[in-house]
Amino acid sequence: MASAQLYDRIGATYTVTRRTEPRIAARIWAALSGARKVLNVGAGTGSYEPSDRAVTAVEPSAIMRAQRPAYAAPCVGARAEHLPFQDKSFEAAMAVSTIHHWQDPVAGLREMRRVAHRVVVFTFDFGDAGWRNRFWLTRDYLPEVADLLVGAPPLVELASSIGAHIEQVPVPWDCVDGFFEAYWRRPEAYLDVHVRRGISVWDRLGPEVERRAVRDLSADLVSGRWAERNGDLVALDTADMGLRLLVA
Repeated sequence: MASAQLYDRIGATYTVTRRTEPRIAARIWAALSGARKVLNVGAGTGSYEPSDRAVTAVEPSAIMRAQRPAYAAPCVGARAEHLPFQDKSFEAAMAVSTIHHWQDPVAGLREMRRVAHRVVVFTFDFGDAGWRNRFWLTRDYLPEVADLLVGAPPLVELASSIGAHIEQVPVPWDCVDGFFEAYWRRPEAYLDVHVRRGISVWDRLGPEVERRAVRDLSADLVSGRWAERNGDLVALDTADMGLRLLVA
């Protein structure tokens, strides 16, 4: 499904739960190094855009563009695979939690490489089966997530396409950006429909899968079964949830 169509549908309440997580932002902004002129691709409502640099945003969804605050960077309606900028127009290009929605991630990354001297991408390892087995939500309640990733290029291939190196980004237990993996130590959050509406995975899996997963998780929280299976998580402040930075 095209990113614009997906976020036109789920994006109306996106800003309720999807906020900038400062510890992850610090990693992204550090990776931008000294770049002052930055392109944000798949920019959404403007999370993670550094306020101390000259930012231009690209976002294909009209719903998402409409929710950008008045102080946000100017935003162009375009897709990552066809960026309307000349070669090396920017010192750096960034993309946050978006490339898994692109029709052609490799083409989009190469476009970022074309228009910028430096590329920084926050994403997850599409092909990491270990991540799906480690994360209790996919392992025990949403095994169908594996079907969404069939045919997705592995992270090493994406990194190789732009000559990037890969850095691990741990997720803090109290992460304020409500992406899919954010509530790994707060399972009750996934019972909140507002939380789920801000996560594209639920929409892509469909209402029947969502109802079943919510029902089973709720029952396991009440019975104590979730705690029996995952009690070791309570002692962790951060966890490796497969999230990575590509830096080129």
